[in-house]
Order: sequence, then C-alpha cells, then structure tokens
Amino acid sequence: MLDVLLRILRTGQLTEPLPDADNTSPASSILQKNLLGILGRALCIRHVDAGSCNGCELEIQALNNPYYNLEGEGIRFVASPRHADLLLVTGPVSVNMEEALKRTYDAIPDPKMVIAVGDCAACGGIFGTSYASRGGVANILPVNYTVTGCPPSPTDILRGILNTVRATSARNEISNTVRYSS
Repeated sequence: MLDVLLRILRTGQLTEPLPDADNTSPASSILQKNLLGILGRALCIRHVDAGSCNGCELEIQALNNPYYNLEGEGIRFVASPRHADLLLVTGPVSVNMEEALKRTYDAIPDPKMVIAVGDCAACGGIFGTSYASRGGVANILPVNYTVTGCPPSPTDILRGILNTVRATSARNEISNTVRYSS
C-alpha cells in the first residue's frame, strides 16, 4: 500500500489541462449549427446491444465523458426509440434479440439512421452466423454506416455518427429539391 502511495506522489497528476472557458471550438459551433439545421434539435441516439461482449459499449460510454462531451455538442442518448433519430447497434444479432431489434427499428420515426458498431455488428465477428446468431446487423436491418474495429475507438464511433448524419442530410436535401422543383 505504501509503495502505491509513494508512486502516486512521485508521478503527480496525469490529467490534461482544462480548456479555456471563453474559447469555444469553431468545429464545435459548426457541428451544433449543422445538427440544428438538419434536425432542428439535438441528435438523439438509441443504443441497442444485440448480443455483444460489451467491449463496444465501453467505448460508446466513453463518448459521454467530458473529453468528448457529446451532450455539449448537441448529441444525446435516449431511452425510447420513439425519441431517437439514430439507432446504434453493437454485437452480432442473437436469435433472442432479433425481434427486439426489429421492433426498436420500427419504432424510430423517419428518417431512420442505423450504425453498426464493431466487427461483430459488421459481419458477426468471431461468432459469425450460427444457430444462436444471425450474424451482422445488415442481415436484419438496413445499415447506413459501419464502424469497424474490435472495439472501435470513440473517435471512430463519433466520426461514423457525423458521417451518417451528413449523408442523410444530403440525401434529404436532394429529395426535397426534386420534390419541390416538380
């Protein structure tokens, strides 16, 4: 015990310095404006674990810490799929979770966005397709974006969320232009 305390005293604090309170990131303000322009409000995410080992969940939870500050950027997790804009799925789809995943997807209002997070959600990973697993999420639902990795880093997950929102907004702008120009 004394060894550990002495090591802590020798090393000191290993934290990053706090950002300036009055200096907001231009990328942050651009992200908030884009989300408000696309959705008119914060981006709401519903996360479903379809049978994973929880490695991807740890990385998703890291997005909520002060370093990534998703809430401050206008992105938040919700408990109900009826309030969600985006479905974040981790793990291979187990037979027992297939129906629950379909119901969650059906409850999300249009336009629906789905992101498969991790190698297991992408292709079934080490579990593949078997009597207990349906494989990747794309075998059950239409997937907009896949974040690969075992587990993927929080930065990769955030990049996948932003790319999906951008692609969906561009698709909606094109369809609105075609609809109104006719």
